[in-house]
Amino acid sequence: MYGGGNSFEAMKATALTDEDPIKLAEFEARIDRGEKIEPSDWMPQLYRKQLTRMIEQHAHSEIIGALPEGTWITRAPGFKRKLALMAKVQDEVGHAQLLYSAAETLGKPREEMITDLINGKSKYSNIFNYPAFTWADSCFISWLVDAGAIVNQIANSKGSYGPYCRALERICAEESFHLKYGHHCVIHLATGTKVQREMMQEAFNRWWTPMMHFFGPSDKISVHSEILMRWKVKMSSNDECRQQFLDMYVPKIWELGLTLPDENLRKDPETGEWQFTEPDWEEFKRVINGDGPCNKERLAVRRVAEERGAWVRQALLAPKAKYVAPLA
Repeated sequence: MYGGGNSFEAMKATALTDEDPIKLAEFEARIDRGEKIEPSDWMPQLYRKQLTRMIEQHAHSEIIGALPEGTWITRAPGFKRKLALMAKVQDEVGHAQLLYSAAETLGKPREEMITDLINGKSKYSNIFNYPAFTWADSCFISWLVDAGAIVNQIANSKGSYGPYCRALERICAEESFHLKYGHHCVIHLATGTKVQREMMQEAFNRWWTPMMHFFGPSDKISVHSEILMRWKVKMSSNDECRQQFLDMYVPKIWELGLTLPDENLRKDPETGEWQFTEPDWEEFKRVINGDGPCNKERLAVRRVAEERGAWVRQALLAPKAKYVAPLA
């Protein structure tokens, strides 16, 4: 996450010093050998804490990420688009449940995770705090946000924690269908009427900065990446994922005759790396910390859903108990 570098480094040093050095060395040797860590295995408390934070935030991102697209189900153009989008949104919510289950194996109850989300204590991806004004916005999310997610998730599915890796393998299989659906939607608009092409171009103009933020802060300022990569929770750095995404999708975007709002975006012929304008990391920090265009709206929707579903959870957990309806 962004910021707090000195305090995190101090906390990390203290946490590792407090661990049994023999157990820590064997733990890291297992990871170096490519073995999976399972819930019953010994692990450093910092590994448990960082992994819980990462998986929990991923779960929150899946369930919040369903909201901007979900608002377009009733307005999607045509019955087939409605069915496809409805299935996609249902998949995203299912991904969240898989990830909450993986996070629970580390000791944090799902109810506590959801409470932390609604209260603003836990974070989720910055990109889901922007409004989807048009159908083209929904198409951008379905194609490129899911594409970015796949870049991250395929890499991390080869990581060190077994339950998370197994969840990611299943999620990536479903995300590949989402990607094809989104790509088809974008092609349809980009090769359509003048109005459709303009609508798609405007969506790219709006979403490109959040998309560049999506992979997280530059490696130069990222706080958590070093320890996560050392323990193979993350298998690629933020900048590596961003470069891979650009390499895979910028040519496809240009092939459709669409432009991107960055005059500096180009591929260096000597290094093979993409050059681009450095994103505004202060905006990223504001959004990730709850001050984005739709942060309050997104959490309000989740809060209402949690309150309305309370009777279902109560009935499942205590089926013989008499339900008492909340006062109006």
